[in-house]
Amino acid sequence: MIDPLTLAAISIIVLFVLILAGVHIGVSLASVSVIGIWGITGKLRVAVSLLETTAYSAVMDYIFAVIPLFVLMGLLASMSGSTTELFSSAQVFLGRVRGGLGIATVFANAVFAAITGVSVASAAVFSKIAIPEMERLEYDRKFGLGIVAGSAILGMLIPPSILMIVYGVLTEESIGRLFVAGIIPGILVTLVLCAGIWVMVAIKPEIGGRIEKVGSLNFKKITTTVLKPWGVIALIILVLGGIYGGFFTPTEAGAIGASGAFILVLLKRKFSLKGFWSILMASGQTTASIFLLLITAQMYSRMLTLSGLASSLSEWTAALPVPPIFIILAFILIMFFLGMILDSVSILLLTIPIMFPIIVKLGYDPIWFGIVAIVAIEVGLLTPPFGMVIFSMKSALGADVEIEEIFLGSVPFLLMLIISLMILITFPSLITWLPSLM
Repeated sequence: MIDPLTLAAISIIVLFVLILAGVHIGVSLASVSVIGIWGITGKLRVAVSLLETTAYSAVMDYIFAVIPLFVLMGLLASMSGSTTELFSSAQVFLGRVRGGLGIATVFANAVFAAITGVSVASAAVFSKIAIPEMERLEYDRKFGLGIVAGSAILGMLIPPSILMIVYGVLTEESIGRLFVAGIIPGILVTLVLCAGIWVMVAIKPEIGGRIEKVGSLNFKKITTTVLKPWGVIALIILVLGGIYGGFFTPTEAGAIGASGAFILVLLKRKFSLKGFWSILMASGQTTASIFLLLITAQMYSRMLTLSGLASSLSEWTAALPVPPIFIILAFILIMFFLGMILDSVSILLLTIPIMFPIIVKLGYDPIWFGIVAIVAIEVGLLTPPFGMVIFSMKSALGADVEIEEIFLGSVPFLLMLIISLMILITFPSLITWLPSLM
């Protein structure tokens, strides 16, 4: 009989082979977990029974309602036309300086991220809104594509974020604390991207296109511009303020946010039965997909625990004669690599069951590591050959753009994201300060 540790190690290799061969991540996790537990216990019935109980217990908790509710909130907010309002408002203030439209795109994407929680959605939406405007103002093509790609990653970093919810579920950490922990890093990445755009345009002004001739700003125009996206701003303050203030749980915040987004749709007269039905279907499909992954990831985690691999790795890693930060950097490099071939949720599901016990053993704050891991995974969304954000933009723009152009345009923004990540690792209080006040 094969040693349980050896069997678990082999199962991880088999898992990656299956995924690279094109087998669905959920099917791969379930299959490897059942076979692994069968091999460890020697009883097929035990493995199948554990799969059955996991399928029930993994998603029965009240907290899991947060996933469909926040997905629904983001889709309804998009239906209300909030994205266009955000972009046009930012454009009024920033569009009158060279490169300002790019900075406006980053700011609009940051606010939009606070209601979507999905980077690929941000990439698709702003490809349709921002790219035509940049082309009209004669922006360098690759520069414009890079701006949209780089700022789209804010979708998973600024709360509410699907990745934060998944991480919280896998590690049993507070989702509310994770949401609050993501606020300052989200602002930091936004500012780094804006500063990067400003520096690039200062060095090479022609990439920033021409400056649009617009009238002067008066009090009335400023007031109108600021108030235009009032609905979505109020929604964000309500949801995040309520969680931070302790007025309601993340699940209750999701319900309130979805209700508020629906009211926005009605107030802006964007409601239609056909559109609403499409949103309900999209919410259901997204939720079902995430739940399948969560169920199979829990099974995978239980198999690793049963084999003793997770605890053995924790003890072995803690005993290594290297500073603990080197272990963190190694984990980040692994996430960078996986980002080239897998989507972000899959990376989290595959790595956290192995990495989390090691992080706890080394004495690192789980909330801090969660945010660092999410930023590292988001960087992978821009790296070839997979690059989910890149493919989302290509799908939105169609034959008008080559995928190589988007990859090349995103390279400077990839470097900006890595700089942001290094800042967050060097100054952990940027992540841990706000949650400590809760």
